[in-house]
Amino acid sequence: MLTLKKSLGQHFLKDQTICVRIVEALQNHPFRQLLEVGPGGGALTKYLNEIPGIDFKLVEIDKEKIAFLASTYPNLQTHIVEGSILEVPCPFTGKFTMIGNFPYNISTQIVFRVIEWREQVETMIGMFQKEVAERICAKSGTKDYGIISVLVQAYFETNYLFDVDETAFNPPPKVKSGVIALRYKGNPHQIENHKRFSVLVKTAFSQRRKQLRNPLKGFFDKAVLADDIFTKRAEQLSVEDFVHLLKIMK
Repeated sequence: MLTLKKSLGQHFLKDQTICVRIVEALQNHPFRQLLEVGPGGGALTKYLNEIPGIDFKLVEIDKEKIAFLASTYPNLQTHIVEGSILEVPCPFTGKFTMIGNFPYNISTQIVFRVIEWREQVETMIGMFQKEVAERICAKSGTKDYGIISVLVQAYFETNYLFDVDETAFNPPPKVKSGVIALRYKGNPHQIENHKRFSVLVKTAFSQRRKQLRNPLKGFFDKAVLADDIFTKRAEQLSVEDFVHLLKIMK
């Protein structure tokens, strides 16, 4: 029996039907290089290892799970990268696809890692806590729309695929889960400085119930702040609106 480590946010996926649905969603987009994040007990690995003609790597931080995977799948012994996905260097050169039943305690940080690697990550299929999955895919004007929605959707098409019940896991988490797909679309808004864009978006949502001229007053000249757009709240702005603000920031 594998040891469950709550400190690593581990919940083992046991529903084979869900595993198959995730892998089927993955195969809707062709790829040559595949990275599985946090394979744990290998619920998805079992199916991914059967995909022919790909370069398949895994990132796992838990030594016990690494030993289990290496003994269960001898062909993958040299393909396992030990460490945290938040700290290891990008394991591929060129474009690759990412998949994972992500540890919920770092799932948002994993998304920001995907954004960091955006020019290489063609597709990401991931399992998240349902409310996080909904926030990533949320549209402007909704209560779930926030920082992560804007920063992801600036570069990726998002698609909420399906819900996953608590009973699909051992032990069952206390929350429902959701599987989503991200598909890189390039840099259609021609954002030249992602760091500035990120600071703008995070500051705008820091006081999400207030008009934008309050949190953003330090970013724009007084005359610019008179524009009607600054009477709106952050959740009312589209990605395009935020890009427009980025271009007129001082």
